[in-house]
Amino acid sequence: MIVRQFRSPLPSPLAGSAIASAPELIPDLPLHLSRLLISAAGTKASYHFIERIPAAHRIILVSNHRSLLDVPLLMAALNRPIRFACHYYMSRVPGLREMVSAMGAFPLDAPQQRHKDFFQKAVSLLHAKEVVGIFPEGAEPMVRSATPNQISSFHRGFAHLAMRAGVGDVAILPVGIASLQEQTSNLAPLSLFKLADPSEPLFDRGGWHHSVRYQHVRVLVGHPIWVKDKEREEYSGRRAGSLAREITNICQNQIIELIRQGYS
Repeated sequence: MIVRQFRSPLPSPLAGSAIASAPELIPDLPLHLSRLLISAAGTKASYHFIERIPAAHRIILVSNHRSLLDVPLLMAALNRPIRFACHYYMSRVPGLREMVSAMGAFPLDAPQQRHKDFFQKAVSLLHAKEVVGIFPEGAEPMVRSATPNQISSFHRGFAHLAMRAGVGDVAILPVGIASLQEQTSNLAPLSLFKLADPSEPLFDRGGWHHSVRYQHVRVLVGHPIWVKDKEREEYSGRRAGSLAREITNICQNQIIELIRQGYS
């Protein structure tokens, strides 16, 4: 097992081309911001099993999610920018919108076009050999109180994306984030976020949007799940749904096990 503690030197700039259907990324800016955010938060982070990260391949990274620090931590783990899909409301809140853009995220569209918009942007990024990051739990963990080792059920969109992308071999990379020590506070009432996105049912609950600051955290990389032409040939009819479900369950179970290892 290779373990890497947080370090400050940045890798050489990532060569990338403009993406027509997703916001253009300024090379290395997300990495600079990630390290600044981790340092400013005073977070002690370590990275485990980094030898499992595929080199120079198209990657869909999936992870559990409970803090705004998850994105910078995952970028630090991979040592490269990750283009995360983020919630629609994040593109509507001043300040948050600019931060999301600087981090290279691509906000999802309004609900009517959300699925189509997600696939179009994600496929264009995979074509450009960028890493696409997805939190399969959705926004649920950000609006409810939960213990650090508790995760919500995964949505299957990332599995369908890997099957339907048509960009050659794709590695789905599960990553677990184990919070050993953290501080939780209330960020803002959910009613304020409701103003930014009236269509989101999670904001109808009342209460607060939570903010979790990791004080000590471990990021653990799982075994990549490869989606190749053979798997895509089986992706049709009823088999398409069952394949996506199988991949989703494998990823969720890996992340549950990684989190467990993070506490051992």
